[in-house]
Amino acid sequence: MLPILKKELNSFFTSPIGYLVIGVYLIINGLFLWVFDGSFNILHAGFADLNSYFFLAPWVFIFLIPAITMRSFSGEISSGTIEILKTKPISNNQIIIGKFLGAFALVILAILPTIIYAISIYELGNPVGNIKIGTTLGSFIGLLFLGGAYTAIGIFASTLSKNQIVAFIIAVFICFFFYTGFESLASYNLFGNSDYIIQNIGISEHYNSLGKGVVDTRDIIYFISLTVFFLFLTKIRIQNEA
Repeated sequence: MLPILKKELNSFFTSPIGYLVIGVYLIINGLFLWVFDGSFNILHAGFADLNSYFFLAPWVFIFLIPAITMRSFSGEISSGTIEILKTKPISNNQIIIGKFLGAFALVILAILPTIIYAISIYELGNPVGNIKIGTTLGSFIGLLFLGGAYTAIGIFASTLSKNQIVAFIIAVFICFFFYTGFESLASYNLFGNSDYIIQNIGISEHYNSLGKGVVDTRDIIYFISLTVFFLFLTKIRIQNEA
């Protein structure tokens, strides 16, 4: 697993990919939160919180994380190196987890600098320190779990096509549907008492729940289960790959 993890990290940081992903994430969020006029601008909101950031970040990740993961297996499959990987003395589980951790590490590195947003809000508050620590911490935890789930989805999508662009589009669609699709379906009240269950299948319900500052084990279990589920689907795809 460690050799695969090192290989993935090297591939990100010996090329512009890793720096580009982190830079794009920080620039997009920074511009909307601190520069552009509009509802997302923290300085114009009149109160000290990071709700705008935690609303915007999942949408940025819907496109950014698939861009990170689209080459994970599609590149290996198209070049034929997947067969070489499978002949090495490492299991499919180790290959998948190594690739997952490599991509997820890049997501974490993108999120870490945004802690300065919380520090800025802390200092800008009136009085200083007038920030809801619990909700901010819960939202950061939720964002990390959401990033892990998106990464697992992206890894799985990369096994579905040899074409990286196709893998990217599939991952974006699945991430989008899991984030907002189930919630939208439930809002139409088409399934009666089952609407609540359908809503809870979606990511946004559990992400928003963590953002309230209460770290509910049900939300944690949901994100872990969703991540493991897509990694399991990835294993099935790799095993069936000729």
